[in-house]
Amino acid sequence: MHDPRSAHLAPGEILVCRGTDPAWTPLFLVAAGLITEVGGLMTHGSVVAREYGVPAVVGVHDATRRLTDGQRVRLDGASGSIELVER
Repeated sequence: MHDPRSAHLAPGEILVCRGTDPAWTPLFLVAAGLITEVGGLMTHGSVVAREYGVPAVVGVHDATRRLTDGQRVRLDGASGSIELVER
């Protein structure tokens, strides 16, 4: 996703974006996880994900280009891993 104002996220989907700021926060209510291209332990996405209990992996190079809408992935926020899941 590139713009939180036009983003539609269904419950159980993982939010993949370049980075987050407060405008993205409502999407955390339905997100099953967060993957961002930029960020660290104390950036907005990481902090809000922890507050909402949403697993997050941040700092993933070209995530918005490499991951596509509808693609199935499994992420582990503790290890920072992302696994592609075949259908």
